[in-house]
Amino acid sequence: MKRARRAITTLVAAALLFTGCATAGEQPASSSSAPAVPLADAEVLDDPLAYEGASTAAIADAAVHAVMEHPTQSLPATVVSHDRDGDVDVVVGDTSRVITLDISGSLAATVWGLGFGETLVARDQSTTFPGTEDLPLVTSGGHTVNAESIIALEPSVVITDGSVGPRDVVEQLRDVGIQVVFVVNDPSFSGAAALAEDVAAVYGAPDAGAALAAHITGEVDDKIDEIATLPSIASGEKLRMIFLYLRGASGVYYLFGEESGADELITALGGVDVAGELGRSGMQPMTDEAMVAADPDLILVMTDGLASVGGVDGLLESKPAIAITAAGQHRRFVDMADGEILSFGPRSADVLDALARAIYAPAASDAS
Repeated sequence: MKRARRAITTLVAAALLFTGCATAGEQPASSSSAPAVPLADAEVLDDPLAYEGASTAAIADAAVHAVMEHPTQSLPATVVSHDRDGDVDVVVGDTSRVITLDISGSLAATVWGLGFGETLVARDQSTTFPGTEDLPLVTSGGHTVNAESIIALEPSVVITDGSVGPRDVVEQLRDVGIQVVFVVNDPSFSGAAALAEDVAAVYGAPDAGAALAAHITGEVDDKIDEIATLPSIASGEKLRMIFLYLRGASGVYYLFGEESGADELITALGGVDVAGELGRSGMQPMTDEAMVAADPDLILVMTDGLASVGGVDGLLESKPAIAITAAGQHRRFVDMADGEILSFGPRSADVLDALARAIYAPAASDAS
Protein backbone atom coordinates (compact mmCIF):
# COMPACT_ATOMS: atom_id res chain seq x y z
CA MET A 1 0.00 0.00 0.00
CA LYS A 2 2.92 2.34 0.61
CA ARG A 3 3.97 1.98 -3.03
CA ALA A 4 0.42 2.58 -4.19
CA ARG A 5 -0.01 5.74 -2.14
CA ARG A 6 3.27 7.14 -3.42
CA ALA A 7 2.27 6.29 -6.97
CA ILE A 8 -1.02 8.14 -6.58
CA THR A 9 0.85 11.17 -5.25
CA THR A 10 3.10 11.08 -8.29
CA LEU A 11 0.17 10.96 -10.67
CA VAL A 12 -1.62 13.80 -8.87
CA ALA A 13 1.50 15.90 -9.30
CA ALA A 14 1.61 14.94 -12.95
CA ALA A 15 -1.98 16.09 -13.35
CA LEU A 16 -0.91 19.58 -12.39
CA LEU A 17 1.80 19.53 -15.03
CA PHE A 18 -0.06 18.13 -18.02
CA THR A 19 -0.90 21.02 -20.33
CA GLY A 20 -2.79 18.78 -22.74
CA CYS A 21 -1.76 18.44 -26.33
CA ALA A 22 -5.29 18.05 -27.67
CA THR A 23 -7.81 20.83 -27.69
CA ALA A 24 -11.01 20.43 -25.72
CA GLY A 25 -13.34 18.05 -27.49
CA GLU A 26 -10.62 16.68 -29.75
CA GLN A 27 -9.50 13.12 -29.20
CA PRO A 28 -5.87 12.32 -30.00
CA ALA A 29 -5.46 9.32 -32.23
CA SER A 30 -4.18 6.15 -30.61
CA SER A 31 -1.12 4.75 -32.25
CA SER A 32 -1.71 1.58 -34.21
CA SER A 33 -0.15 -0.37 -37.00
CA ALA A 34 -0.62 -3.53 -38.99
CA PRO A 35 -0.15 -6.73 -37.00
CA ALA A 36 3.52 -7.59 -36.79
CA VAL A 37 5.35 -10.91 -36.80
CA PRO A 38 5.97 -12.38 -33.35
CA LEU A 39 8.61 -10.44 -31.46
CA ALA A 40 10.83 -13.50 -31.31
CA ASP A 41 10.80 -13.66 -35.13
CA ALA A 42 11.41 -9.95 -35.71
CA GLU A 43 14.66 -8.69 -37.18
CA VAL A 44 16.32 -7.60 -33.95
CA LEU A 45 19.50 -5.60 -33.62
CA ASP A 46 22.76 -7.46 -33.11
CA ASP A 47 24.05 -4.57 -31.02
CA PRO A 48 21.35 -2.22 -29.66
CA LEU A 49 24.05 0.01 -28.14
CA ALA A 50 25.41 0.82 -31.61
CA TYR A 51 22.09 1.74 -33.20
CA GLU A 52 21.54 5.38 -34.13
CA GLY A 53 18.25 7.16 -34.63
CA ALA A 54 14.83 7.66 -33.07
CA SER A 55 11.94 5.21 -33.19
CA THR A 56 8.21 5.31 -32.51
CA ALA A 57 6.44 2.52 -30.64
CA ALA A 58 3.02 1.64 -32.05
CA ILE A 59 0.56 -0.87 -30.67
CA ALA A 60 -0.48 -3.30 -33.40
CA ASP A 61 -4.09 -3.32 -32.18
CA ALA A 62 -5.06 -0.24 -30.20
CA ALA A 63 -8.48 -1.63 -29.27
CA VAL A 64 -9.30 -2.85 -25.77
CA HIS A 65 -10.89 -6.29 -25.92
CA ALA A 66 -13.32 -7.49 -23.25
CA VAL A 67 -12.61 -10.73 -21.42
CA MET A 68 -16.34 -11.40 -21.13
CA GLU A 69 -19.52 -10.46 -22.93
CA HIS A 70 -22.34 -9.32 -20.65
CA PRO A 71 -20.68 -10.28 -17.36
CA THR A 72 -22.95 -11.34 -14.53
CA GLN A 73 -23.61 -8.61 -11.95
CA SER A 74 -24.86 -8.72 -8.39
CA LEU A 75 -26.10 -5.32 -7.20
CA PRO A 76 -26.19 -3.48 -4.89
CA ALA A 77 -22.49 -3.86 -4.20
CA THR A 78 -20.69 -2.43 -1.19
CA VAL A 79 -17.17 -1.24 -1.99
CA VAL A 80 -14.46 0.69 -0.21
CA SER A 81 -13.78 4.21 -1.44
CA HIS A 82 -10.28 5.43 -0.56
CA ASP A 83 -11.23 8.98 0.33
CA ARG A 84 -8.74 11.64 1.32
CA ASP A 85 -9.78 11.48 4.97
CA GLY A 86 -9.91 7.69 5.16
CA ASP A 87 -11.65 4.66 3.73
CA VAL A 88 -15.44 4.72 3.58
CA ASP A 89 -18.01 2.19 2.44
CA VAL A 90 -20.04 3.10 -0.64
CA VAL A 91 -23.13 1.17 -1.75
CA VAL A 92 -23.44 1.06 -5.53
CA GLY A 93 -26.89 0.12 -6.75
CA ASP A 94 -26.82 1.28 -10.36
CA THR A 95 -23.98 1.04 -12.93
CA SER A 96 -26.00 1.90 -16.03
CA ARG A 97 -24.29 5.30 -16.45
CA VAL A 98 -20.64 5.42 -15.42
CA ILE A 99 -17.92 8.03 -15.76
CA THR A 100 -14.27 7.20 -15.08
CA LEU A 101 -11.67 9.87 -14.38
CA ASP A 102 -7.89 9.44 -14.24
CA ILE A 103 -4.80 10.90 -15.81
CA SER A 104 -3.75 7.83 -17.80
CA GLY A 105 -7.06 6.53 -19.13
CA SER A 106 -6.50 3.25 -17.30
CA LEU A 107 -9.89 3.25 -15.60
CA ALA A 108 -11.91 3.50 -18.81
CA ALA A 109 -9.75 0.82 -20.42
CA THR A 110 -10.35 -1.41 -17.40
CA VAL A 111 -14.12 -0.92 -17.58
CA TRP A 112 -13.96 -1.77 -21.28
CA GLY A 113 -11.79 -4.81 -20.65
CA LEU A 114 -14.26 -6.10 -18.06
CA GLY A 115 -17.04 -6.04 -20.65
CA PHE A 116 -18.89 -2.96 -19.37
CA GLY A 117 -17.85 -0.49 -22.04
CA GLU A 118 -21.44 0.29 -22.98
CA THR A 119 -22.02 1.78 -19.51
CA LEU A 120 -19.53 4.61 -20.08
CA VAL A 121 -21.28 7.91 -20.79
CA ALA A 122 -18.23 10.20 -20.95
CA ARG A 123 -14.46 10.11 -21.20
CA ASP A 124 -11.46 11.90 -19.74
CA GLN A 125 -8.77 13.39 -21.95
CA SER A 126 -6.51 10.34 -21.76
CA THR A 127 -9.17 7.88 -22.90
CA THR A 128 -8.27 7.54 -26.56
CA PHE A 129 -8.77 3.90 -27.52
CA PRO A 130 -11.17 2.90 -30.33
CA GLY A 131 -14.83 2.91 -29.38
CA THR A 132 -14.63 5.95 -27.12
CA GLU A 133 -14.37 8.58 -29.87
CA ASP A 134 -17.94 9.82 -29.58
CA LEU A 135 -18.13 10.01 -25.79
CA PRO A 136 -18.37 13.59 -24.48
CA LEU A 137 -15.21 14.97 -22.88
CA VAL A 138 -15.46 15.94 -19.21
CA THR A 139 -11.87 17.03 -18.53
CA SER A 140 -10.08 20.00 -20.03
CA GLY A 141 -6.62 20.39 -21.55
CA GLY A 142 -5.02 20.55 -18.10
CA HIS A 143 -6.86 17.40 -16.94
CA THR A 144 -9.25 19.59 -14.96
CA VAL A 145 -12.65 18.12 -14.20
CA ASN A 146 -15.69 19.94 -15.58
CA ALA A 147 -18.24 19.31 -12.83
CA GLU A 148 -21.11 20.92 -14.72
CA SER A 149 -20.70 18.62 -17.71
CA ILE A 150 -20.53 15.58 -15.44
CA ILE A 151 -23.69 16.55 -13.55
CA ALA A 152 -25.52 17.20 -16.83
CA LEU A 153 -24.81 13.63 -17.93
CA GLU A 154 -26.51 12.29 -14.77
CA PRO A 155 -24.06 9.45 -14.06
CA SER A 156 -25.06 6.79 -11.57
CA VAL A 157 -21.47 6.45 -10.38
CA VAL A 158 -18.11 8.15 -10.93
CA ILE A 159 -14.96 6.04 -10.51
CA THR A 160 -11.68 7.91 -10.06
CA ASP A 161 -8.23 7.53 -8.54
CA GLY A 162 -7.84 11.17 -7.50
CA SER A 163 -5.25 11.92 -10.18
CA VAL A 164 -7.47 14.51 -11.87
CA GLY A 165 -9.30 17.26 -10.12
CA PRO A 166 -9.48 19.53 -8.30
CA ARG A 167 -10.27 16.71 -5.89
CA ASP A 168 -12.69 18.90 -3.94
CA VAL A 169 -14.76 19.29 -7.10
CA VAL A 170 -14.91 15.53 -7.62
CA GLU A 171 -15.88 14.91 -3.99
CA GLN A 172 -18.62 17.54 -4.21
CA LEU A 173 -20.38 15.52 -6.90
CA ARG A 174 -21.79 13.55 -3.98
CA ASP A 175 -23.69 16.66 -2.92
CA VAL A 176 -25.95 16.28 -5.96
CA GLY A 177 -26.52 12.58 -5.35
CA ILE A 178 -23.82 11.07 -7.55
CA GLN A 179 -21.99 8.08 -6.09
CA VAL A 180 -18.21 8.62 -6.20
CA VAL A 181 -15.75 5.79 -5.64
CA PHE A 182 -12.03 6.47 -5.22
CA VAL A 183 -9.86 3.48 -6.13
CA VAL A 184 -6.12 2.88 -5.78
CA ASN A 185 -4.46 2.94 -9.20
CA ASP A 186 -0.84 1.85 -8.78
CA PRO A 187 1.07 2.42 -12.05
CA SER A 188 2.46 -1.08 -12.31
CA PHE A 189 1.57 -4.42 -13.84
CA SER A 190 0.41 -5.85 -10.53
CA GLY A 191 -1.47 -2.61 -9.96
CA ALA A 192 -3.30 -3.08 -13.27
CA ALA A 193 -4.45 -6.53 -12.18
CA ALA A 194 -5.57 -5.22 -8.78
CA LEU A 195 -7.42 -2.36 -10.46
CA ALA A 196 -9.33 -4.85 -12.61
CA GLU A 197 -10.66 -6.52 -9.47
CA ASP A 198 -11.42 -3.24 -7.72
CA VAL A 199 -13.35 -1.78 -10.66
CA ALA A 200 -15.19 -5.08 -11.13
CA ALA A 201 -16.24 -4.87 -7.48
CA VAL A 202 -17.97 -1.54 -8.22
CA TYR A 203 -19.97 -3.35 -10.90
CA GLY A 204 -20.74 -6.26 -8.61
CA ALA A 205 -18.93 -8.55 -11.05
CA PRO A 206 -16.06 -10.28 -9.20
CA ASP A 207 -15.80 -13.10 -11.77
CA ALA A 208 -15.10 -10.61 -14.54
CA GLY A 209 -12.51 -8.90 -12.33
CA ALA A 210 -10.70 -12.15 -11.61
CA ALA A 211 -10.74 -13.05 -15.31
CA LEU A 212 -9.31 -9.70 -16.42
CA ALA A 213 -6.69 -9.69 -13.65
CA ALA A 214 -5.53 -13.16 -14.69
CA HIS A 215 -5.51 -12.11 -18.34
CA ILE A 216 -3.35 -9.04 -17.67
CA THR A 217 -0.91 -10.94 -15.45
CA GLY A 218 -0.59 -13.88 -17.82
CA GLU A 219 -0.03 -11.75 -20.92
CA VAL A 220 2.50 -9.50 -19.19
CA ASP A 221 4.45 -12.44 -17.76
CA ASP A 222 4.55 -14.10 -21.19
CA LYS A 223 5.71 -10.90 -22.87
CA ILE A 224 8.44 -10.28 -20.28
CA ASP A 225 9.67 -13.84 -20.80
CA GLU A 226 9.66 -13.32 -24.56
CA ILE A 227 11.61 -10.07 -24.31
CA ALA A 228 14.16 -11.76 -22.05
CA THR A 229 15.01 -14.20 -24.86
CA LEU A 230 16.17 -11.45 -27.22
CA PRO A 231 19.88 -12.01 -27.95
CA SER A 232 21.25 -8.79 -26.49
CA ILE A 233 19.28 -9.18 -23.26
CA ALA A 234 20.03 -12.87 -22.91
CA SER A 235 23.73 -12.08 -23.27
CA GLY A 236 23.53 -9.53 -20.45
CA GLU A 237 24.09 -6.47 -22.64
CA LYS A 238 21.42 -4.24 -21.17
CA LEU A 239 20.55 -0.73 -22.33
CA ARG A 240 20.62 2.00 -19.70
CA MET A 241 17.27 3.79 -19.99
CA ILE A 242 15.42 6.73 -18.50
CA PHE A 243 11.95 8.18 -19.00
CA LEU A 244 11.64 11.93 -19.57
CA TYR A 245 8.36 13.83 -19.30
CA LEU A 246 8.46 16.84 -21.60
CA ARG A 247 6.13 19.82 -22.05
CA GLY A 248 7.99 22.48 -24.00
CA ALA A 249 5.30 25.17 -23.92
CA SER A 250 5.35 25.11 -20.12
CA GLY A 251 9.09 24.60 -19.80
CA VAL A 252 8.47 21.32 -17.99
CA TYR A 253 11.21 18.67 -18.04
CA TYR A 254 10.82 15.87 -15.52
CA LEU A 255 12.71 12.68 -14.87
CA PHE A 256 10.52 9.75 -13.83
CA GLY A 257 12.12 7.49 -11.22
CA GLU A 258 11.15 4.60 -9.00
CA GLU A 259 7.45 4.10 -8.24
CA SER A 260 6.42 6.22 -11.22
CA GLY A 261 5.58 3.30 -13.51
CA ALA A 262 8.50 4.08 -15.80
CA ASP A 263 10.73 1.87 -13.67
CA GLU A 264 8.39 -1.10 -14.23
CA LEU A 265 8.44 -0.55 -17.99
CA ILE A 266 12.22 -0.27 -18.19
CA THR A 267 12.85 -3.37 -16.10
CA ALA A 268 10.29 -5.39 -18.07
CA LEU A 269 11.98 -4.25 -21.29
CA GLY A 270 15.25 -5.76 -20.13
CA GLY A 271 16.83 -2.37 -19.51
CA VAL A 272 18.62 -0.79 -16.57
CA ASP A 273 16.53 1.85 -14.78
CA VAL A 274 19.19 4.54 -14.47
CA ALA A 275 16.96 6.84 -12.41
CA GLY A 276 16.61 4.05 -9.87
CA GLU A 277 20.37 3.61 -9.81
CA LEU A 278 20.69 7.29 -8.98
CA GLY A 279 18.15 6.97 -6.17
CA ARG A 280 15.49 9.01 -7.94
CA SER A 281 11.88 8.27 -7.00
CA GLY A 282 8.58 9.53 -8.28
CA MET A 283 8.78 12.51 -10.60
CA GLN A 284 11.53 15.08 -10.15
CA PRO A 285 12.67 18.08 -12.21
CA MET A 286 15.36 17.17 -14.69
CA THR A 287 18.68 18.86 -14.03
CA ASP A 288 21.80 19.01 -16.17
CA GLU A 289 23.74 17.31 -13.40
CA ALA A 290 21.25 14.43 -13.27
CA MET A 291 21.38 13.91 -17.02
CA VAL A 292 25.18 13.90 -17.12
CA ALA A 293 25.31 11.48 -14.18
CA ALA A 294 22.69 9.22 -15.78
CA ASP A 295 24.28 9.16 -19.25
CA PRO A 296 21.51 6.90 -20.61
CA ASP A 297 21.86 4.84 -23.77
CA LEU A 298 18.17 5.35 -24.59
CA ILE A 299 15.48 7.80 -23.54
CA LEU A 300 11.75 7.01 -23.45
CA VAL A 301 9.35 9.90 -24.07
CA MET A 302 5.70 10.60 -24.87
CA THR A 303 5.05 11.40 -28.53
CA ASP A 304 3.27 14.71 -27.95
CA GLY A 305 5.82 15.63 -25.33
CA LEU A 306 8.66 15.18 -27.79
CA ALA A 307 6.78 17.20 -30.40
CA SER A 308 6.27 20.00 -27.85
CA VAL A 309 10.02 20.57 -27.58
CA GLY A 310 10.61 20.60 -31.34
CA GLY A 311 11.34 16.91 -31.76
CA VAL A 312 14.75 15.35 -31.22
CA ASP A 313 16.54 18.28 -32.86
CA GLY A 314 14.79 20.85 -30.72
CA LEU A 315 15.39 18.89 -27.53
CA LEU A 316 19.09 18.40 -28.16
CA GLU A 317 19.53 22.05 -29.11
CA SER A 318 17.71 23.37 -26.03
CA LYS A 319 19.20 20.86 -23.59
CA PRO A 320 22.95 20.42 -24.23
CA ALA A 321 23.20 18.15 -21.17
CA ILE A 322 20.99 15.63 -22.98
CA ALA A 323 22.93 16.08 -26.21
CA ILE A 324 26.20 14.93 -24.64
CA THR A 325 24.73 11.70 -23.24
CA ALA A 326 25.11 8.46 -25.14
CA ALA A 327 21.42 8.64 -26.06
CA GLY A 328 21.81 12.20 -27.29
CA GLN A 329 24.87 11.45 -29.37
CA HIS A 330 23.14 8.46 -30.97
CA ARG A 331 19.76 10.27 -31.14
CA ARG A 332 18.38 7.21 -29.39
CA PHE A 333 14.87 8.23 -28.40
CA VAL A 334 11.80 6.00 -28.37
CA ASP A 335 8.45 7.78 -28.26
CA MET A 336 4.96 6.41 -27.76
CA ALA A 337 1.48 7.95 -27.65
CA ASP A 338 0.82 9.88 -24.45
CA GLY A 339 -2.33 7.90 -23.68
CA GLU A 340 -0.58 4.55 -24.03
CA ILE A 341 2.98 4.49 -22.75
CA LEU A 342 2.13 4.67 -19.02
CA SER A 343 -1.46 3.43 -19.22
CA PHE A 344 -1.15 0.23 -17.22
CA GLY A 345 -4.25 -1.83 -17.84
CA PRO A 346 -5.68 -4.40 -20.26
CA ARG A 347 -3.14 -3.40 -22.94
CA SER A 348 -0.05 -3.62 -20.73
CA ALA A 349 1.45 -6.51 -22.70
CA ASP A 350 0.74 -4.70 -25.97
CA VAL A 351 2.55 -1.61 -24.70
CA LEU A 352 5.57 -3.75 -23.77
CA ASP A 353 5.53 -5.46 -27.16
CA ALA A 354 5.41 -2.17 -29.06
CA LEU A 355 8.22 -0.63 -27.00
CA ALA A 356 10.38 -3.74 -27.32
CA ARG A 357 10.04 -3.64 -31.10
CA ALA A 358 10.92 0.06 -31.23
CA ILE A 359 13.98 -0.54 -29.03
CA TYR A 360 15.32 -3.84 -30.30
CA ALA A 361 13.87 -4.08 -33.83
CA PRO A 362 13.49 -0.43 -34.84
CA ALA A 363 13.66 -0.93 -38.60
CA ALA A 364 10.75 -3.38 -38.54
CA SER A 365 8.87 -1.23 -36.03
CA ASP A 366 9.09 1.93 -38.12
CA ALA A 367 8.19 0.07 -41.31
CA SER A 368 4.96 -1.39 -39.90
